[in-house]
Amino acid sequence: MKWFLAVFLLLVWSCPVFAEFPPDVQVGGHLKSLNLYLDQIPNDSDDGFISSASFRLDLTGELARFADFEASVEQQLLWSDPSELVEVPQGSINWLVDAEKSWNRGGRFESQLRLDRFNLHGEQAGVQWVVGRQAIGFGRISLFSPLDVIAPFPPDALDVDVRPGVDAIKLTRYFGLGGQVGGVVVFGDQPRHNSYLLTFSENLGNLDLLLLTGSLRDRPMIGLGMAGELGPLGLKGEFSWYRGTRVGQLDGDRRDNFAIAALEGWYRFDNGLVLISEYLYNGPGSDDPAQYPQIIASAPLVEGLSFLLGRHYLLLGPSYEFHPLVTANGLLIFNLQDSSSLIRPQLVVSLSDNLQLDLFWAFSSGDKSQLDPQTGLVQVRSEFGMSGDTGGLLLRWYF
Repeated sequence: MKWFLAVFLLLVWSCPVFAEFPPDVQVGGHLKSLNLYLDQIPNDSDDGFISSASFRLDLTGELARFADFEASVEQQLLWSDPSELVEVPQGSINWLVDAEKSWNRGGRFESQLRLDRFNLHGEQAGVQWVVGRQAIGFGRISLFSPLDVIAPFPPDALDVDVRPGVDAIKLTRYFGLGGQVGGVVVFGDQPRHNSYLLTFSENLGNLDLLLLTGSLRDRPMIGLGMAGELGPLGLKGEFSWYRGTRVGQLDGDRRDNFAIAALEGWYRFDNGLVLISEYLYNGPGSDDPAQYPQIIASAPLVEGLSFLLGRHYLLLGPSYEFHPLVTANGLLIFNLQDSSSLIRPQLVVSLSDNLQLDLFWAFSSGDKSQLDPQTGLVQVRSEFGMSGDTGGLLLRWYF
C-alpha cells in the first residue's frame, strides 16, 4: 500500500525535474455520498441500509515533452446493516498490480484506499499511446452495450461518472474524418485473465461501424457495432460472440459458445421527452429461473462481462427536463421470460454548478423465491422477485 502512494506523490512533485518548464498540473476530483435503503434483503424478509462516502483526487499534467501523466486515488468509507449485505471491492480481475488497501473487511464499517489511475500518454508518429492504469470503454449503446467488454457498468448503475481503471497498453491511430484503428492489451490478475484486442471504426456516409476482435480473458471473440439514423429515430446495433473458456468448471463458462446482442433506438418527442429503448439478448443467462444461482457463480458474471440472469430483456430509459436545474429520468429492465422487472424513477436536481442531488426509488416485481418443503432449499422463481424495493439519495460535489 505505501509503495504506490509514495510513487504517486513522487510523480507529482518530480514533474518540474523532467519537463523543460514547470508543468501546468490540473487538480480535480469529487466527493460523493450514497445512502441506500432496502426494504427486503435478497432471499430474506429483513430490511437493510447502506451508506457509502467516497473522496477522489485526480491529477493530470505534463511529465515530459513527449508524455503527459494521469493519476487518481480514491478513498471509500462504507457502512452496511447487516454487515454481510455488501463490502468494498476486492481488487479487480483487470489489475496486474493489486493497488488497494482495505480495513475491517467484512465488518459493518469498512474503508478502502485504491489507486484508480496511474498512466502516461502521448503521441508519436501519429499514434496515440497510453501505458498504465487507465479507463477503457468500447461500444456506443447507452443502456447496456455488448461491445463494452473490459470494465462495463451494470445496466442499473446509478453512478457512471468514472469508469474503473484497468492495467493496459493502448495504441490508437486515427485516419480520415472519423476512422481509427487500434490495439489494446489488458493485464489481468493472472495470465489467463489477460486480454488482447484489436479495434477498427469508420464512418461510411451516415453509418458508424465498429469492429472488435481478439481474445478476452482467454476467450476468442469478435464483435460488430453499427450506429445511424432513420429519419428522427436514432438506431444502434451491437453483437459480440465468444468461444467459452473452462467450460463446465466452477469458475468457467457454462457454454462452448455464447453471444450477447442488442438493438437500441433513441427518439425525442415534440414535448421534450427523450426515450431510449433497447432489446437485449443475454447469451450467458438462462431460460430457467431455477438455474439463476449457477448463473450468478459463472465466469461472465464474476468477471463483469454480464450482469443479468435471463436471456431476453427489454430496457427503457426515458428522460424529461422539467427545468434547466431539474430532470426526471427513469429505468425499466423487464425480463421477457420470467416476467419480472425493475422500475426506477429518478429525479436529478442541480443544486449549484458543482453540486448535484439524485433522488430515486426502485420497484422490483416478480414471483418471489420460496422454500422447497422437501429439500429445505430456496427455490428461485424470477430474477427481480428475489429482492424487494430500494430507494435513497446520491449527493455529488465536483471540484
